[in-house]
Amino acid sequence: MTATLLFSFLFAITLLTLTPGFDTALVLRTAAVQGWRRGSVTALGINFGCLIWGVTVGFGLGALLLASELAYNLLKWAGAGYLLYLGLKLLLYPRAQTQEETSRETAPQSYLSCFNRGLFGNLLNPKMGVFYVTFLPQFIPAGASVPLWCTLLALMHIAIGLLWNGVLIGGSHYFAAHLRRPAVLKIMDRLTGMVFISFAAKLALSRR
Repeated sequence: MTATLLFSFLFAITLLTLTPGFDTALVLRTAAVQGWRRGSVTALGINFGCLIWGVTVGFGLGALLLASELAYNLLKWAGAGYLLYLGLKLLLYPRAQTQEETSRETAPQSYLSCFNRGLFGNLLNPKMGVFYVTFLPQFIPAGASVPLWCTLLALMHIAIGLLWNGVLIGGSHYFAAHLRRPAVLKIMDRLTGMVFISFAAKLALSRR
């Protein structure tokens, strides 16, 4: 029974992980523009956010998002505002040079900034919390420790997420020379900005 639940979870979470979303766009752009190291750190931030959500849901705090309309809306608007900020920044101020090319003029973006962008992009999305609250319990065996199993399932999700992020980052390496041309870079930044803004609107208009 336990093996069947785990297999079902792996199948479902793999399909969901492969579905393009904000995380995919963020990792791809960071890797292509700033290099695989910063792309990897961004991916770590995103997946660390998944771990925090998993532990939070396991200890029952995530259920607050289902029980409290105010808590859900506060987190929803904070997340939408953050995505809107990122999107407008890319749309209105696209780069003409990569981070490496401008390193002599400005300080490079720190690894901590890349990590935080991925982390808070995940944590400020209440859909992630609601998803874990409603999804994870379906794969917990009867009588098992809820905190332990939520953490375990979140770690499995993270493992799959890191593998997929590795594929995205590795693939971006082959296109880096073309993606880093000034004209292409501006278009890429503006397109990514529009994607982020669309996710912000989708989150803002979403309901539980």
